[in-house]
Amino acid sequence: MKPLNYAVLKYFTTVKEACADDVMAALKGEYSHFKAFNKQDLVAAIMTAEANGLLEEARFDMDANDELRVYYHAHEEGAATINQYIK
Repeated sequence: MKPLNYAVLKYFTTVKEACADDVMAALKGEYSHFKAFNKQDLVAAIMTAEANGLLEEARFDMDANDELRVYYHAHEEGAATINQYIK
C-alpha cells in the first residue's frame, strides 16, 4: 500500500479532474482508517501538490451545502513527474 499522499497524487494521473470529495470517495476503501484521511488534510495535500507544480486548478463550483469545491488536474508535465517517481 502506498502512503496516502502518494495515492492522492497517483489518483490525479487517472482522472481528467477531481476535487477533495472525489479523492476521498475514490480512496475511502483503502485509506479511510488513516488519521490524515479527512477533508482538511486532503485539501492541504492537494494544495501542496499545486504549490509544487504537480497539479493545477481546473475549475471551481459550489456543492449542495454551498461549500466551495476546487477541482484540480495533473497537467502533462506534472503527471509525468508523478508517474516517474510513484510507480
